[in-house]
Amino acid sequence: MESENGSIGILLAVKALIQLVFNPIVGNLSSRFGYSVPIAFGTFNLLVASMIFAFGQSYASLFVARAIHGVGSACICVCGMSLVAQLYTEPDKRSKIMGTILGSIAVGVLIGYPFGGIAYDIVGKAAPFHILSVFCVFTLIIQFCSLNFVNRQQTSSLVVEDGRSRWWPLLTDKLILIIVGGICISTSAMSILEPCLPLWMMSVLHPKKWQLGTVFIPDSIGYWIGTNFFGGIAYRVGQIRTAIVALTLVGVSCILIPSANTVAGLLLPHFGLGLGIGVLDAALVPLLATLVDSQCGSDNESDICELSPNYGAVYAIQQIAVSLAYSLAPIVGSELVPVIGFPWLMRTMGALNLLYGPLLIYSGIRETVRLVLQKRSDMPLASVEFANSDGSYRRFYNALD
Repeated sequence: MESENGSIGILLAVKALIQLVFNPIVGNLSSRFGYSVPIAFGTFNLLVASMIFAFGQSYASLFVARAIHGVGSACICVCGMSLVAQLYTEPDKRSKIMGTILGSIAVGVLIGYPFGGIAYDIVGKAAPFHILSVFCVFTLIIQFCSLNFVNRQQTSSLVVEDGRSRWWPLLTDKLILIIVGGICISTSAMSILEPCLPLWMMSVLHPKKWQLGTVFIPDSIGYWIGTNFFGGIAYRVGQIRTAIVALTLVGVSCILIPSANTVAGLLLPHFGLGLGIGVLDAALVPLLATLVDSQCGSDNESDICELSPNYGAVYAIQQIAVSLAYSLAPIVGSELVPVIGFPWLMRTMGALNLLYGPLLIYSGIRETVRLVLQKRSDMPLASVEFANSDGSYRRFYNALD
């Protein structure tokens, strides 16, 4: 079994790697086909992956199923958030709805691990995937009944044919890059724990076998609370300000994890880590859609939204950051543990999260200045033409007409 660790690690990582590749592809296709078609296609991919998992008996079949799972996740994650951003244009309501959707990820983790383990123990390996296949079929039926598969998102031929015109304004926006970087670095703290923490626990804390999996439950609970209850709060308090506090919580939790002397001592820092990441996502993920709206509403209107905002590209960039965190961070972390040790690895991750705060402070100041200038330019007198055709100036009360 020990000799299979490398193969299992590759099997787990291939989903994130495939999703990393398909995120920009889905972002491009969303401008041509809209958001509903990729969402349904992604759900169908989950159905196919579940069936292969259920009946597959070889490593190759599991590898293919995991890769198909990555394609489906790319379609659903990118276009799901984009569809929400398109349907809910009010930033406060958008923040609340997106937080609820992000919280469903935590619910899936909380239900999935014990459900899979219990069903596998009682019925067998195929049973959980048969049940998931049934849920996928019901989900597809609901999607075909509720989603609009007619492409109403009429984008110009320039947007469809020239990918650079859609991606370049986003990739050169410093605020978007700083926000995506914050999401990536906070997610990396969690992804490093998945392969490294169980080995450290077995060598230092000597836990029981059931504790190796349940130690991650507080992370999911914290993430669910952070995403479900802090989306609206982050909008009212300030999304950048909330993200800075969340990064601080993630950093402090990372530093405290290797200081635990018992398994119970890991529960609080794990909860803080999940809560911090959940609050950060609830604050920053909706802000990305707001930034796309602001680009579309600016005077120098970008080609990415000549007729209507297209959120596929920005959420593809966000999902690329998440996929990088889940694919590369565990590999890098596993290589660094023999060199610097698990405690110093987590302290380093904590310090990186704490040091990232000044970049968010800078972005928050920049965004505040931009909003002030935008409000000033939107004043009624800012666009008034005071001069008549003969060069004379109209009176003030005539100009207001």
